[in-house]
Amino acid sequence: MSSSARRSDCPIACTLDLLGDKWTLLVVRDLVLGKQRFDEFLNSPEGIASNILSNRLKMLTELGYLTREQDPSDRRQAIYTLTEQGQALRKIVASVARWGEQHFPNTTRDPDEVMARKRKG
Repeated sequence: MSSSARRSDCPIACTLDLLGDKWTLLVVRDLVLGKQRFDEFLNSPEGIASNILSNRLKMLTELGYLTREQDPSDRRQAIYTLTEQGQALRKIVASVARWGEQHFPNTTRDPDEVMARKRKG
């Protein structure tokens, strides 16, 4: 994010401008957990809308946190991966997950487990 696009020079404000909405950090979480394709992100338990997902993937790519390449096995699809800059977001995801596990009982980092709980209940 360029300094002219910042609302302030506060590092917390800048981080929130990037990750502080309802969806972006969840998209990053999914990337950290190995998701790479649009439909994989759509299948996450939180139910992100396709237009919002497109927007977040585009934004993260334009800011240099992701790369977008055509899937060699299916040229109609793209594969998203974290760049070196994006890899640094892993620490944020892990910290937020640890904090959530400590403060919200019966939570899990495993999206497959979340989906299994939804199907049961």
